[in-house]
Amino acid sequence: MLNYIHYALNEEITAIGGHYVITKESKIPLSGREVLVTVGYGVMDTTCCGTGGCGYATVYGFIEEWKSETNEDGLEVSKVTPIRDEQIRKSLKISILNSETVQQVNFL
Repeated sequence: MLNYIHYALNEEITAIGGHYVITKESKIPLSGREVLVTVGYGVMDTTCCGTGGCGYATVYGFIEEWKSETNEDGLEVSKVTPIRDEQIRKSLKISILNSETVQQVNFL
């Protein structure tokens, strides 16, 4: 099980070479369980080799505990189990690509 920290939506987070923004956090129902997915975009605008960007979704996994604790920074934390089954991953990827404006879907 992994911890997922719930960061504020629509706030820039500085990263190497640019920044990213998480714009949406979703719980997708799947086989009687829920899957945690975030959607956002990244912008590469402080790199030495050019600029660019993309929309992305990150699938964190099955939700085991929803916002069950708070970390030392006061942010809520959920517990998730990464999805390893390739058929489930493929199905989720297709669903997300058809419903969100993203170019890539990443799995933990």
